[in-house]
Amino acid sequence: MKNTRRSVLATVALVLGFIWSASAFSASLDDQLLARLGQSAPKIDKQVLKTAFSASRCAISNGVDMPDRLAVIDFSLPSTEERLWIFDLNTGKLLLRDLVAHGRNSGNLESTEFSNVEGSHQSSIGLFRASESYYGKHGYSLRLDGLEPGINDLARQRAIVIHGADYVNEDWIHKYGRIGRSHGCPAVDNQVVRKVVDNLKGGQLVFKYFPDQQWLHSSGFLKCDNRTLAGKNLKKSG
Repeated sequence: MKNTRRSVLATVALVLGFIWSASAFSASLDDQLLARLGQSAPKIDKQVLKTAFSASRCAISNGVDMPDRLAVIDFSLPSTEERLWIFDLNTGKLLLRDLVAHGRNSGNLESTEFSNVEGSHQSSIGLFRASESYYGKHGYSLRLDGLEPGINDLARQRAIVIHGADYVNEDWIHKYGRIGRSHGCPAVDNQVVRKVVDNLKGGQLVFKYFPDQQWLHSSGFLKCDNRTLAGKNLKKSG
């Protein structure tokens, strides 16, 4: 009996040791990838990048399909700055950095107000999954599904999509001191919209950041709280 108990304990210890080693190895790889992402985009706020990366890893651990790319939008920056970054998560390289609009009721030069309400014409923050591309009234566009209940989960219902716009370019900045504003969509320059959509469609992740204290302290992805995320359908749709 004692030998059997020792054998069981030894097996449990071995399994736990393997799990800990695998977890530590995975964490080490994540740290290396995060460092490469930061090096490829020296002008991004490193804390914003870390927050986006952590949220994406939390989503993956809770059932979201592994993405190949991650887009980060930093709405704490004014619209005159290139505040959209798209990263390749396989190579750690920066694929694109460019301008991106916020909603007309989110602010003027800077965005300060965000919403999950249909008709608000405000941007929403948090983690999204980029879904299918389509041709609509703005041309080649990309649907977004919000993954955070109460924060952005009505994105599809609100028709919050990535699309091109003639008001997102340097000419607008020179003329008006800012780019134009959307109805809540993260609109981009018509010159780069195809590259943006093609890199993100089919399940890539999009993270929109703003230092909203309530969201920062309550988001299940930022805390990686399984209780907050429990029962939520995070699997890729369609």
